[in-house]
Amino acid sequence: MTARTGFTGQMQHLSWLVLVMPCIMQAVVGCPDLCKCSKTPGSEKSEVNCHKRGLRVFPSNLPADAWILKLGENGITGLNANMLRPVPKIESINLEQNAIKSIHPQSFSGAKQLMLLNLYGNHITTLPSRGFQDLLNLRFLMLGRNQIGTLKLEMFAGMRNLPELDLPLNALTMLPSNAFKPLIALKVLDLSLNRIQKISPKAFTGLRQLLFLNLDNNSLKTVPARAFRPLRSLEMLVLDNNLLTSLSQRALDGLSNLQELYLRNNELDHLPPDVFSNMPKLSQLGLSGNHLKTVDGNIFSPMPELKKLYLHDNPWQCDCKIISFVRWMRQTRTTLSPRDALKCVKPPHLRNKSLGSLQADKLICET
Repeated sequence: MTARTGFTGQMQHLSWLVLVMPCIMQAVVGCPDLCKCSKTPGSEKSEVNCHKRGLRVFPSNLPADAWILKLGENGITGLNANMLRPVPKIESINLEQNAIKSIHPQSFSGAKQLMLLNLYGNHITTLPSRGFQDLLNLRFLMLGRNQIGTLKLEMFAGMRNLPELDLPLNALTMLPSNAFKPLIALKVLDLSLNRIQKISPKAFTGLRQLLFLNLDNNSLKTVPARAFRPLRSLEMLVLDNNLLTSLSQRALDGLSNLQELYLRNNELDHLPPDVFSNMPKLSQLGLSGNHLKTVDGNIFSPMPELKKLYLHDNPWQCDCKIISFVRWMRQTRTTLSPRDALKCVKPPHLRNKSLGSLQADKLICET
């Protein structure tokens, strides 16, 4: 299962914007040099296709009825003020893989119908203060593969209707307090493949409608107690491929609606007894690829909906401390994936023996 399972469907309702166009098109009067402009017969909206045309600046002479701008894979370096004033009907702009370094705070002024803004794969290091505040209908803001190193409250000011924010593959090292507070309608937040080492306890304040949070492939060593508490609606949390050595008793507080939790490929060597106690809806839990030697079987009891549990690639020590887990394995209806990959590392005489084949009454601890 990929991290975005269940959420890719959010893009489908906009596919008509950029993918499905009638075969019969007609030319549009007034079109930037090097670009192709067309529209459906009988339509009042034009598509402007400037993809991979060697542009160095944002084009002028745009048709006033333009609703789609395709500007990917050019050499545009900056976005000037009021550049969208001539196209008040614009709904979709693709600027991916240009060379954009600077965005004027008024670059997107007046674009109140814009729904999709794709700035993936540019050279952006910082976002302008209040630079997106006019985009009241924006549904997708794509900022992946840039060089954004800091987040500030003012960057997202006014964006009270945005459902999806993509920020993977940037240079973030920390998430400060109230970084996303204006984004009260946000449902999907992708922060994967950054360098995040620290999360403020108030980093996620305001995100009460968030459903999916991706922190995969960062440098987190710890999660502050109650940091996720504002995320009362969260359904999926991905913390794979970090440097987590432990979880505090309160690290996952507030996630009562969580259904999928992934902590794979970290450095966890133990789990607090009540760390999953307030997640009654959890159905999938990934703990593979850690340093767990033993686990108390009772830790999974508060999760009656647990259907899949991933625990392989841990160095299991098969002695008396693992008895409760062995007994839980025999009784549970939860699928341990893959069950036959759960093998003892120690003691030597049980090395490579499957945990499922162990007899609890024969497990001893050396004194």
